[in-house]
Amino acid sequence: MTAPASAPPSGETLTVAALPADADMRLDRFLAARLDGLTRSRIQGLIRSGLVTGASGTISDPGARVKPGDTYRVVVPEPEPAIPAPEAIPLAVVHEDADLLVIDKPAGLVVHPAAGHASGTLVNALIAHCGASLSGIGGVRRPGIVHRLDKETSGLLVVAKSDAAHAGLSEQFASHGADGRLERAYLALVWGVPSPARGTIDARIGRKPTDRTRMSIARGASGRHAVSHYEVIETFADASGKTVASLVRVTLETGRTHQIRVHLAHIGHPVLGDAVYGSGFKSSARRLSTEAQTALDALGRQALHAARLGFTHPVTGRRLRFESLLPQDIAALERALRGKSTPVKAKQPSRSRNAKRS
Repeated sequence: MTAPASAPPSGETLTVAALPADADMRLDRFLAARLDGLTRSRIQGLIRSGLVTGASGTISDPGARVKPGDTYRVVVPEPEPAIPAPEAIPLAVVHEDADLLVIDKPAGLVVHPAAGHASGTLVNALIAHCGASLSGIGGVRRPGIVHRLDKETSGLLVVAKSDAAHAGLSEQFASHGADGRLERAYLALVWGVPSPARGTIDARIGRKPTDRTRMSIARGASGRHAVSHYEVIETFADASGKTVASLVRVTLETGRTHQIRVHLAHIGHPVLGDAVYGSGFKSSARRLSTEAQTALDALGRQALHAARLGFTHPVTGRRLRFESLLPQDIAALERALRGKSTPVKAKQPSRSRNAKRS
């Protein structure tokens, strides 16, 4: 096993000499490969800030070509105070060590400060929770967000606390599980029943031209490659015995914005409660029992939950895997739907304690 990368010292100058084999490499790629704990994006920021010098002086272009025999100096400044303020927001911490933590995010919590959400976010909570233990990821004292969940999507999310963990986790998420290290599974209650009961949705996703806040299936070569795999776990029938909804498990091969919600809507089975991508199915709610309609109204969000998260610890190399049960609001809707249910032959999701580690 390759030794884990350690975080570079802050407030010091690192020196790297180029070898003949490094000729004509992009400077940012060269430095990222030679300096443990610094991501390529971090190095690009240092270069653009005038903190990287070579034989000819300061270098401002991350794409500058490396010359064999030249020595490059990289200044790693002390982390600046985080712009987001710490806020004492309760967190459901599933696992925590010196390099990362895994949380079970509740619905309604925004991951990162943005327009309309300058405070009250997961980042604000993490700054308060971690305090001085945070390293200078990206040059500021803040947690390393390597993936996100929509505001109204609940479930498991991992956050880096050190530069070494940030670099390692980012690399795993960039590969989207192609090498078997990363595992992400979601549970969703959807309208109707996807057919076949197990399948793959391969459809490119891009911003909707008429509404940049929404995503849509992209045509031709536009948009970004997106692949989701689904499996029907259970089906639910209305009073007449006609199937009205189902519980599906979705695993991701890519990680695009709103991917699961867009893909499921694309095949005609949007997530229950999804006001953005499932608005055309509002009339379907009339087919639900009174109890199910009440539970759906009380849900007030998409019935989507990040139920499983597995990855290789980027520093220790240990395999970590966590599971989270459906939160109370989705579980209440599931129970109401199950008043008339027809199980299919598929492995049921874990019913062990919430946020189980394995």
